[in-house]
Amino acid sequence: MKKIYIVGVLLFSLAVACKNAGNKEEEATSIEEDIKNKKVSSRDITITPENAYNSLFLDSLAVAAYLDSNDLGKKLKRRFLSFYNSRNYQYAWFAKDGLTEQASGFYNLYLFNLKHNNDSLTKDKKFQARMDNLFGEENLQVDKNNKNILATELKLTQLFIEHGLEMYEDGYVKRKEMERFVPSRKMDPVALADSLLNKKHKDNKYFEDINEPYKKLKAELAIYTKIAKNGGWPLITASAKTIKPGVSLPEIVTIKKRLQISGDLAVRDTTPKFDAALKEAVKNFQTRYGYTPTGIITQPLIADLNVPVEKKIEQLLINLDRMRWMPTLPNGNMILVNIPEFVLHVMNGKQEEWNMNVVVGKEGHNTMIFTDDLNQIVFSPYWNVPESIVKKEILPKLEADPGYLEGQNMEIVKNEGDLPVIRQLPGAKNSLGKVKFLFPNSFNIYFHDTPAKSLFDKDMRAYSHGCIRLSDPEKLASYLLQDQPQWTSSAIEEAMNSGTEQFVKLKKSIPVFITYYTAWVDGNGKLNFREDIYGHDESLSQKMFVGNGTVARN
Repeated sequence: MKKIYIVGVLLFSLAVACKNAGNKEEEATSIEEDIKNKKVSSRDITITPENAYNSLFLDSLAVAAYLDSNDLGKKLKRRFLSFYNSRNYQYAWFAKDGLTEQASGFYNLYLFNLKHNNDSLTKDKKFQARMDNLFGEENLQVDKNNKNILATELKLTQLFIEHGLEMYEDGYVKRKEMERFVPSRKMDPVALADSLLNKKHKDNKYFEDINEPYKKLKAELAIYTKIAKNGGWPLITASAKTIKPGVSLPEIVTIKKRLQISGDLAVRDTTPKFDAALKEAVKNFQTRYGYTPTGIITQPLIADLNVPVEKKIEQLLINLDRMRWMPTLPNGNMILVNIPEFVLHVMNGKQEEWNMNVVVGKEGHNTMIFTDDLNQIVFSPYWNVPESIVKKEILPKLEADPGYLEGQNMEIVKNEGDLPVIRQLPGAKNSLGKVKFLFPNSFNIYFHDTPAKSLFDKDMRAYSHGCIRLSDPEKLASYLLQDQPQWTSSAIEEAMNSGTEQFVKLKKSIPVFITYYTAWVDGNGKLNFREDIYGHDESLSQKMFVGNGTVARN
């Protein structure tokens, strides 16, 4: 009887094994058919570690194992395989130094749509906590074989594909286009621009039709690509440190030609005179590049004029990639801060209501790129000094001057180990000024007032420890509290100057997007460029483009 039982088990196991083998064979045949029918991209083995965008690769078996253990459905499974085939199984969301910029861009978009636009997207608190920890970890070094890293990579890809299928109307983001949302190989920038500009769709549906900022910037890419193919613009050699209106110099002829090519100077003029038309053209260029529009040509301005058009094309391509991660059809109110622009924009749908200058984090104290909801105002706030500032800045000053805390209106709240917990009391010296605005996030970043008002007059405004200082915080407070009638302008002013901390919860929270665009088209239809203050463009340029040095200053 026992022998019969053993034989029965063996036969059953063999049958199961044969069935599984049959399923695998059938599945492999199905994948081959999908590739043949162009439903799945074939594996691009021309991508190698030498020409890849990312230096980290994962095992294709790990993707197969993930798909086997997760019931994703046929369409999502095909997209998943196609996504990694098209990039020859490079990591999409991790590089050696941590989460990529694309991971940050997509995850912020996903969280925004999860909260505001679609109830069908899946909430996963455990995964969100894991992502918060990864974004908050300093000096993260990625081991491609780490199981948690691998699991996070594959989960992000699943969310990315689910999000794309759910949030974009059918046809506007083709499968192959979605695969290019995360770059896979180094390319010549002009060739990459050509491929982006000349791709035609039979159904006449294009991603830019559902993303207006992207559409406007893509139109500028076409103009700059044409300039490059026509030979670019001339190099300007100027001996004088400043060139003012009214002078006549040989280099004026070259400057005029340069500004004519970029569209800043409308008239064709080959005279060496710095006339009124040139002054207006210079002011236009200065405005587009973030300078105070004086109409005077300086050496830094000459340096920007001399940046090759190919570098500007790189900059446009990098920022087009970033714009893919913005909400396609924003509804209602939104606050958008563009870090390199040093400006906060208050938006109502696609229309800007007003803006103000801001100060952002200096290099080494970068303001992070993320999205969250502003839901609380704090009048006459305490400043709870971060541990890093206590350790690196306050303790050395306190050692040199025992009266330092009293002089700065600070106090020790308690001691935690060897480090005191210090806060600054509300008042005129408080580093947060008279009001702060909270949108809870893992980076501990918020908006706030400041007593250092002179910084708002500078063209470059990267001076903070990471939080964002507002030039007109009272205006923002009035705007946010406009549907709470008890908060009149006099009540707001009184609360800001009371010296007693007061928390006010908003009736309706407002989304905040912290972005990093160094190229965009503004509300007046002008193409703007800004300095890559944190080196994000430079880092992406090294990954995206062949034979490049660094991305241009502006």
